[in-house]
Parts: sequence; structure tokens; C-alpha cells
Amino acid sequence: KGAPVLSAGRSPMLRSLLALRRLPLRPVRFHMRALSTGIIRGGNVVPLGRISRSPFMGALRHFAVEPVVVPELGDSITEGTVVEWVKGPNDYVNVDDVICVLETDKVSLDIRSEKAGLLTEQIAEEGDTVEVGAELAKLDTDAKAPEGAAAPPAEEKAAPAAETAPAAPEAPAAPSAPAAPAPKKEAKPEPAAEPKPVPGSREETRVPMSRMRLRIAERLKDAQNTAAMLTTFNEIDMSGIMKVRSKYKDAFLEKHGAKLGFMSCFVAASSNALKAHPQVNAAIDGKDIVYRDYCDISVAVATPNGLVTPVLRNTETMSFDEIEKEIAALGKKARDGKIAIEDMLGGTFTISNGGVYGSLMGTPIINPPQTAILGMHGIFKRPVAIGDSVEIRPMMYVALTYDHRLIDGSDAVLFLRKIKEGVEDPVTMLLGL
Repeated sequence: KGAPVLSAGRSPMLRSLLALRRLPLRPVRFHMRALSTGIIRGGNVVPLGRISRSPFMGALRHFAVEPVVVPELGDSITEGTVVEWVKGPNDYVNVDDVICVLETDKVSLDIRSEKAGLLTEQIAEEGDTVEVGAELAKLDTDAKAPEGAAAPPAEEKAAPAAETAPAAPEAPAAPSAPAAPAPKKEAKPEPAAEPKPVPGSREETRVPMSRMRLRIAERLKDAQNTAAMLTTFNEIDMSGIMKVRSKYKDAFLEKHGAKLGFMSCFVAASSNALKAHPQVNAAIDGKDIVYRDYCDISVAVATPNGLVTPVLRNTETMSFDEIEKEIAALGKKARDGKIAIEDMLGGTFTISNGGVYGSLMGTPIINPPQTAILGMHGIFKRPVAIGDSVEIRPMMYVALTYDHRLIDGSDAVLFLRKIKEGVEDPVTMLLGL
């Protein structure tokens, strides 16, 4: 609607071309979206930029231009925010190059080009909210790649100093007149000292919250408003698992190519506890309780953009080395900003390890629709009563926050004790006890 119309009577160039090919003169219409004046954003018309000076050539080139659209973001994600443009208009894009960065409620995604071409138009701007399937930019796939930049000039090697013949013995110098005194150098003025800040003056910087941070805040507050959260604590003697790790870590790394850490032991112990107490692995859906016969454990990972929780699938069937490899792979993807929406969907239970930052104790918040979360904390040596004596042992406080609407206090305490028993004596997990 409103697109320019080119007809044989209006375009001399088109008339000439059709005459040369001896074709009958027929009205020809082109839907020339590239010639429209702009797009509407917030009630204002935004210019689209420069276009071809020839309407006819612009119409022909329009058919080589393909849109770059927002891909599918997952079942529950319908839109995202453009936070950064990596490529701009007139930039050549290769296959799999990052064009822009899109931030959703859960993760930041790199939008990569599926084809090579010249980026002719940037439709969305930084800060715009775009829906799945919306056009972000236009790519001219017929454009040729620019010639490679000239190689940097090679550094010139310093030529070796020319060898000189030994100087002939100097003749005795004639007596010279006394040298004139050197002129006095003028003293340079000292730079003025920088003004000192006025006492009491301070600065504040206001920046908008990222989409992910807003969503994290919203979900955590919703969890507090909806769930009847309660936290129970226990402590774990880590000396047993630390001895196992110290004894077998080198052999484990050599055989499996993965480091043996404490997280795999806690994931395995949590899986056993979830099977023994299925209500902790369940969820509330309206007036129904949804029980699962599988364990998908989310592991909280801190990133520069916020906290993400990639999911380990079917942990009840995984061995220690499989758990460690999957944790390492997902952790790297999260820190590199390459985590996908699919990697974070569907968790049934979460483990958060604040101990890596030196946490002594804390109360984690449930990640809805899950009904429980385990908080690990730092390992500190403390005096502990062992029988009738006192010994120094490496101890860790653990916390289980649970939804009291579904999980009774006794079940929560027994669940946490099951994890404690498995970590303190990992052989019981290997034997299925």
C-alpha cells in the first residue's frame, strides 16, 4: 500500500530496455519497500537511509536483499531487547558472524548471520524491543566481499652499521680560543596543580536495569510473594570427600579429561535425595501436584550479565565424570555468553554454590516453579565433637529453602540429612545405598 509504481509510460529507462528486447510494453509494478520513506517507531517516521539513485535498479536489487529476523527464543520467550549492534550499515557480513546482541528475560543471545552479504539496512535500534520473527536488518546476499585489506607494511630491519676504516692518527691540535660560556637555560614554568575536589562533593550514576536483571528481580519477588518459603540448615564434614578427591583427582583427570570437584558429589547426593523424597522434586500447578520420575538439576552460574541456571538433565542416571563434564561445558557457555534458552528450561531442583565466594551461611530463594533449592557455602575448619573428643574438621554449612505449601518440615530435614550422608560417605552413593 502506497508503494511507488513504475510503468512503461512513466519510466524512459524501462521503455528503452523493453524496446531493445522487443517485448510488448506492459505496465510493470514493483513492490519497492526499499523506497519507502521510513518506518514508524513511537509515532515518529524514522528514515531508512540512503537508497539507490535509480528507482529501476533499486527495484531490481531489492530482490537480492534478505531479512535478518529474530529467531525462535524458546517456548516461553516471545520477545527480546536489542542491546548492541556489532555490525552496521555497509558492513560486509560473513556466515556465522555476530550481527547484534539480543537480551531476553533469561539470557543474552548473539544473533548470527546464516548467509554472507552486505548489511544494507538496520531496522531495529539499540534499546528496541522486538518480537520473534521481527526484522532486525536487511542483508544483500548478492554483494561481493570487499577485497582484503592490504597487509601491514613489513617492519624495516635496521641496516647493519657500515664498517669504517680505522681513523688516521690525528695531527696535534692548534691551541684554540677559550670557549664562550654556555647560555643559561630559562627555567620552565611549573604546571599548575590540578584543582582538588571540593570536600563533600560526590557523584551518582544512573543506568537503566538490563532486561535480564529486571526479570531476575521480578521472578525472585514473585517467589517471595507466592511461595511459603522456609529454610532449614545442616552442616557437612567434608574431610571424607576431600580425602577421596585428593587421592584420585589426578587419575580421574587422566582417564576422563575432567577435573574432580565437589559439585559432582553434591549433584549425585541431591539426585539420590530427590528419588527418596519425591515431593521435593515436585511442583504445584494450580490445584494439582506434578511429580517427576526424573531429576533435572539447575546449577546457578554467575555471569557479568547476571545469574543464569543451566540445567543438568537426568542426573539420576549420570556418573561422576559425566556430571563434571556437563558442568564444565555449561559453565563455559554461560561465562562466554553462548548459553542457549534450551539449556536453562525445565529444571526441577537448583543448587547454588556461594562457597566459591567465601560465603559462610545464607538462605537461597526458590526458582519458580521449582519448590526447593540447596545452598552450598564455604569450607572452614572448625572444632567438632567426634565421639568424646574434639577435632578440627573442614566443615560446610548447607541450607535448603523449600515451599512449605508442598513440603513439610520433616521431609525437608530428612532430605537435607540424606544429602549430608551421601557427601560425608560417597561410597554409599557408589554402592546405591
